[in-house]
Amino acid sequence: MRNKVFIATLICLVLSVRLTADNIIDEVIWVVGDEAILRSEVEEERLRAQYEGQSIQGDPYCVIPEQLAIQKLFLHQAELDSVTANESTVSHQVDMRLNYYISQIGSKEKMEEYFRKPQSEIREELMTTVRNQMIIQQMQQKLTSHIKPTPAEIRRFYNTIPADSIPTIPAQVEVQILSFEPAVPREEVDRIKNQLREFTDRVTSGKADFGMLARLYSEDPESAKRGGELGFVGKGQLVSEFADVAFNLNDPKKVSRIVETEYGYHIIQLIEKKGERINCRHILLRPRVSAQDKVNALAKLDSIANIIRDSADATFEQAVALFSQDKQTAMNAGVMMNPNTGSSKFEYQDLPSEIAKQIYAMKEGDISEPFVMMDEMKNKEVCAIVRLRSRTDIHKANLVDDFQVIRQMLEQKLSGEFIQQWIGKKQKETYVHIDDNWKGCDFEYPGWIHD
Repeated sequence: MRNKVFIATLICLVLSVRLTADNIIDEVIWVVGDEAILRSEVEEERLRAQYEGQSIQGDPYCVIPEQLAIQKLFLHQAELDSVTANESTVSHQVDMRLNYYISQIGSKEKMEEYFRKPQSEIREELMTTVRNQMIIQQMQQKLTSHIKPTPAEIRRFYNTIPADSIPTIPAQVEVQILSFEPAVPREEVDRIKNQLREFTDRVTSGKADFGMLARLYSEDPESAKRGGELGFVGKGQLVSEFADVAFNLNDPKKVSRIVETEYGYHIIQLIEKKGERINCRHILLRPRVSAQDKVNALAKLDSIANIIRDSADATFEQAVALFSQDKQTAMNAGVMMNPNTGSSKFEYQDLPSEIAKQIYAMKEGDISEPFVMMDEMKNKEVCAIVRLRSRTDIHKANLVDDFQVIRQMLEQKLSGEFIQQWIGKKQKETYVHIDDNWKGCDFEYPGWIHD
């Protein structure tokens, strides 16, 4: 303990000297083990939470330091257990967050003004934050991985829940979908390609700026706001056709050949390469589908639906395998998966509105009439039919229909109790020093201040 006190004192001394030398007003407010928490860290977290709309329950100058202290306990354990984060995933998350900040604030310059630091520094801080979040999540999962309640324990837990506390399970449905894009005439594809060739000629000749053309014409709305810029990404974060061309670019003054992907047709310009990551800008154009093309596609779907309804041999699953172009569901018999839960069950409000309207009055096993809907991933219209695979009406959770829901409730309860006990144990084993001005808090975990 004497050595830990000496290390903590040394940390405070070194930081005080450095901060004074840099003429920065800051102070060490907590020390956890051999890690310091600075007032500036608390301020930055408070500002970030404020901007991202995260509510802080309680005094932020009590809540945030305690959260940072808990993070340091998990990070120290992760270091001992060699738990690390996937750097490619970290970079992807950071780039998405930076691009979100820029799109919401209005520009890179306005973002830098808001956070009072250059983008490079914001990025490095976000890298640390996101990396730590991922490590902590993995560490918590590792600590609680042994919690696997048996069916008997789940039943006992359910029987202990007061009747007025049993959760209500909203109405849920399982849906199968068969969709494809209407055929695009050759003339329309030629028109798109000719327009992209014209853009390339204008950029190459110096008559136009690629970024300005992207703002004016690109049909990728988010990147168009930034002059087509995608931000730094790894190869695995891009569709393969796009990545193969983009990562082979070496001259920022040149424009790529036309690239076809599932989203449409692109031209690409390199901005910068950093190791295994690239920043580039692109212009996306999508072929226009005529009203007659949609009518033809809907007629084809109507024929498919009628064959399934009228034939004892034809099934929706077989039709999906033969005709569906939806990559997300084609290999899963057309069954849609809920991205929020990872299951095949949806509440009505979680479904695309066009699908929710179709299935609302359908019976199990019914197939809808053909309809047009927006594919949010591709940001383009597709024609579809859906089949209502199952419907569960609103009800109180029970062991027959909602066993997995109740299992998850018990796992969350046991995991929360285990983590709480683990933090309490670590508080006793770890040297913690809190500045006197920061002690007057009603902490969630009262064991920080040792008698």
